[in-house]
This record gives sequence, C-alpha cells and structure tokens, in this order.
Amino acid sequence: MRRLTCGAATLLAVLAMAGGTASAAPVTVGSPLTQAFAPTAFSELAIVANTVLAEPSARATSPVAGVVVEWHVLGAAGGPFTLRVLRPQPGGFYLAAGTSAPAAPTGLGLQTFPALVPIKAGDLVGLEPGQGGDKIGTVSSTAGAAFAAFKLPFPDGSTAFPLGSSNREVAFNAVVKPAPVVTAVSPKSGSFKGGTKVTITGTDLSGASAVSFGGAPAKSFTVDSETQITAVTAAAKKPDAAAVAVTTVAGTATVAGFKLTACVVPNLKSKKLEAAKKKLKSAGCKVGKVTKTNGVSAKTGKVTKQGKKAGNKLAPGTKINVTLG
Repeated sequence: MRRLTCGAATLLAVLAMAGGTASAAPVTVGSPLTQAFAPTAFSELAIVANTVLAEPSARATSPVAGVVVEWHVLGAAGGPFTLRVLRPQPGGFYLAAGTSAPAAPTGLGLQTFPALVPIKAGDLVGLEPGQGGDKIGTVSSTAGAAFAAFKLPFPDGSTAFPLGSSNREVAFNAVVKPAPVVTAVSPKSGSFKGGTKVTITGTDLSGASAVSFGGAPAKSFTVDSETQITAVTAAAKKPDAAAVAVTTVAGTATVAGFKLTACVVPNLKSKKLEAAKKKLKSAGCKVGKVTKTNGVSAKTGKVTKQGKKAGNKLAPGTKINVTLG
C-alpha cells in the first residue's frame, strides 16, 4: 500500500508519548505485537490505523475477504475501544465499512476481544478510542513502519481522508477468518429421496454452521477438516439440480454441479422388451422381473402391464417389473 504523506506534524499531535520506547486459515492483519511497546496517550479523539509494517510477515491490509473474528491490543488503557474496518476509495479517501462492539482493556498486557465484522481484501483495520486520555501501545523504533489517523466523528458509511502519517507502529491487530470456498463435490448426484453421503471439498470450511443442497438443509454434516465436509442429503420434493452451499461465520460458498436424481417411471405399454429396457434406463430405472404370457418370447412379446404407474417418482435405480403378452 502507498505510504500516506500529508501532515506528519498533525498526526504526531494525535498521540502524545507517556513513557519510554518500547491463509486459507485465519490471517492476522496489523501489528505482529512482537516489539516492546510504550503506552501512548491520545491527545485528541481519532482512529489510528497501521498503513505500513516493517516486519516481513506482517500485513497492514487484509489479503482476503471474510470476517474479523477477534482483535488484540497491547499497552491499552481506558476505553472502551472499538475496532474499525476502513476501505480504500478513489482519491486516497477511506470508507468506514464496519465497527466492532466496544471493549475496555483490563490491563496493559495483551488483551483479546471477540468481533464479527465483515472485511474485504485490501481493507485496513483501525482502532478508535472511547475518550480523551485513552492509551494504546506504540513503538517509534520500527524503521519503515507508518500509521495514519482519521478525525472523529467518522460514522460507518461515510468517507474521510487521513490526517497524515508517522513512522510508528501501533500495537493492535485483527484476526480475519476468510470466507469459505467450495471447489468440488463427490459424488455428483444422489437420490432425491435423501440419504446420499457427499464429500464437499474446498478451503476455510471449519466452523461451518450450515450445509444445504438446492436450498434445503442437509440431513446431517460433519466438518472433517479445514478443507473437507461430509454431508448426508435430505429428502427433496422432486429431482432437480441442487447447488451445494456451505455457510460459516465468514459467509456462504456455493457450487453447482450436483443433481438430485430419481427413477421417473415411463409409460412402457406396447413396448417390446429391449425398447422398454432402454426407456427405463434413460428414466433412471431398471427392468425388474419379466413375466411372459400367451406363449410370447422376449423378442416377440410387448408390455401389457408394468409394476409401477407411469409418472411415479422413485429412488434412482428402482426395478420395474413388466408383463409381456
């Protein structure tokens, strides 16, 4: 991300120093919290956001879309604080895209707070104090690091231009659970009567709260790993294409290509046996017991009676008895 350049002196006035210097799994956005941080007082109310981080593995912006599930602070006092999601806009502006519930630290050590805030790839995370005199850990010795400040009020849905930048790192970060992705299902079809075991593969599937086939909830499912779910289909009203969807706290992923199938009994009257077999096969059925009457053979006889009424929807592969006469 480009470094913000306007008004470093303005930004430095936002924080007044109060002490000495100090994948597809969940990803951390913000400071790795590996430096020695000094509690630093906000001299005025403003959102602060790390825009450049010097540590090789650190991310100033989210690399994935998903949801912030928790956030951490060091050297924080006062509050309550809130985590803010800031989305880049044309011209250097940022959109206030989401806010966590407020939380107050109970000490200067590492504090962890839950959240449920949607985030997109490329978004920053910011920290908003609750009142003047609140403190947050900063470090000024991280070469190449920078943070920006955004003047309050900055309500969600509004845009603002950052006040400026400074070569410090602010001691907070957010944990992002990526949105799930479904890449394949096996087998590709199952009975509309339900009971088909289906293996769903993809990424970031852990913590799935729902699995559905064609919008209908699965009869049951088990999360085997981050990349696999085993689900059992429920009975449906009719055979049809049924997109497979997996929902986690970070969103819903859907993939097409699965079908709920049936034996839709065809009308076999007056068909010879070979023609009846072909028609049954194309309808998802099989020929069952063949009864010959009036001395006909399999070649000469025609269907005079069938064991199931035409139009009935049965489990795929159901055998249909026929009588030749």
